[in-house]
Amino acid sequence: MDASVSRHRLHEDIMAIMLGSACAALGVGLYEHAQILIGSTAGIALLITYVTGWSFGPVFFVVNLPFYWLAWQRVGHQFALKTFAAIALLSWISWNLPGWVEIGEVEPLFSALMGGALIGLGVLALFRHRGSLGGFNILALYLQDRRGWSAGKVQLTLDALVMLMAFFVLPPANVAYSILGAAVLGVILTLNHRPGRYTGTSSN
Repeated sequence: MDASVSRHRLHEDIMAIMLGSACAALGVGLYEHAQILIGSTAGIALLITYVTGWSFGPVFFVVNLPFYWLAWQRVGHQFALKTFAAIALLSWISWNLPGWVEIGEVEPLFSALMGGALIGLGVLALFRHRGSLGGFNILALYLQDRRGWSAGKVQLTLDALVMLMAFFVLPPANVAYSILGAAVLGVILTLNHRPGRYTGTSSN
């Protein structure tokens, strides 16, 4: 198949960034409500939120600042711009979500499963359009492109380190639900984002 046939257009990339960020923001909202954790820089931002009470959105944006350089220098300018847009959008949605949606009682198991699935689908949409939600997502995609390592497996390994930190902040049961959600996210990426599985590229 000619490469131009599978090339993403600008409006397709914009739609993917919007939908991917929105899905991930909803997933994070479920996690935050249940006081559980996801991996990557989102997990670090949630830990800071739980300890300080600060809003997740601004914290998540700031935590990702050191990773923009890696995206710009090592993965590509277009990837960095899309990642910056996705992080900014997710941060903005998360910041405003409490005023838009009032979440009642949600079982932690449902939050772990549905939240992990929503975040996984959001990250997958961004990966397939050469973007990410920053932090470990950038590193995972970089290692997949450069080394051929599975993005899902890299993500799971780094997430495990974040989960170890969670034991100092959350009850063991919440950490267990967090691990379950991280596994759901990792499985979605492992099964659906492998080298050669998807060939769409972005238009110039």
